[in-house]
Amino acid sequence: MRDVYAIGIGITSFTRLEFPLSEIAAYPVMMALKDAGIKEIDHLYVANMGGARVNHQTGLASAVVDTLSLTPAGAEVIENGPASGASAIKQGFLAVASGMHDVVAVTGAERMREVNSIEATEFVATLTHPLAEYIYGVTLPSLAGMFTRAYMEKYGVTSRHLAMVAVKNQNNALLNEFAHIHQAITVEGILDSPEALTNNPFIADPLRFFDCCPVSDGGASVILATREVAEKTGRPLVRLAGIGQATDTHCVHEREEPTDLLAVRRAAAQSFKMAGVGPLDVGVAELHDAFTILEIVESEEVGFFKKGEGHLALERGETQIGGKIPINPSGGLKGRGHPVGATGVAQAYEIVLQLRGEAGKRQVADPKIGFTCNFGGFGNNVVCLTFAREN
Repeated sequence: MRDVYAIGIGITSFTRLEFPLSEIAAYPVMMALKDAGIKEIDHLYVANMGGARVNHQTGLASAVVDTLSLTPAGAEVIENGPASGASAIKQGFLAVASGMHDVVAVTGAERMREVNSIEATEFVATLTHPLAEYIYGVTLPSLAGMFTRAYMEKYGVTSRHLAMVAVKNQNNALLNEFAHIHQAITVEGILDSPEALTNNPFIADPLRFFDCCPVSDGGASVILATREVAEKTGRPLVRLAGIGQATDTHCVHEREEPTDLLAVRRAAAQSFKMAGVGPLDVGVAELHDAFTILEIVESEEVGFFKKGEGHLALERGETQIGGKIPINPSGGLKGRGHPVGATGVAQAYEIVLQLRGEAGKRQVADPKIGFTCNFGGFGNNVVCLTFAREN
């Protein structure tokens, strides 16, 4: 296979966007093309989960190509729930690595705030098993709440640890102009103050309002190309060095050990093996913190910390921007936002930015290896990416 490089990146604000879904998907591609200094691509992959159901938009890839005047480039939509973004990057990687194409654009987009929060929660709940979970009213917050309670009882995680993740990531988001949430919070303010129960109510006990990511609109894009093309851009060379993907039992209650996220563990191991590095080589990571507990558990499953010790590393400040392994300097899903189809691409955007040394006030000190974990369903389809800076 040929080596594949991320040569251009683009992103929109993650908030409420009053634009058609096709334009939300197209705008970051224009940014990425400008960033790469190119005008043409061979193929476009669009990551999206809700276009047909929420926005009544099908044929999204064709609409985006036409919006960008990139015809006759090929185009298609990739749907893998909240892991759609990294899945689309995987397909773009395969196209370039195989020699089928030299330059491809990957864009992820979602316009979720076209519906209210109850409808958005129901839409995302269609990720659950249709006969064993969905028809009984199971939602992603309910699964996360049960998972969190089990993890707390087994490993000693507390509500204070969850709040520490929320505070860290929202503070990081204050440094990200494109983030959905620009609100400073404190552990004391969301847990201990007299107004805490009013301002931070329970959503799915023990998860509270500030333990959950917002419902967001937004788009992000990455241009992937051969080394020959990458060298012409004049940008630092950032190689997509490793990809891993794994699935787990669909129904959470049927898993042998409900507190294990086996798909995360396996996808990360595959990605690191392909890249020829280990988890301790990673200098910056973007983990899928749709719920605060997930950052803690994913940090263990990918190998940054021992099982059951992620919350202890959090206490020691090791996951802060200046820590041993900075996690979610972008603000993560919790602070940056979570337009589901765009999230995996936004994670890659942040890692490429960090490896180039272009992240400004949230820049991590000289990272050479970056990692993303894009979590589909409730851990039943996970894609992990490893990036390496080469100069």
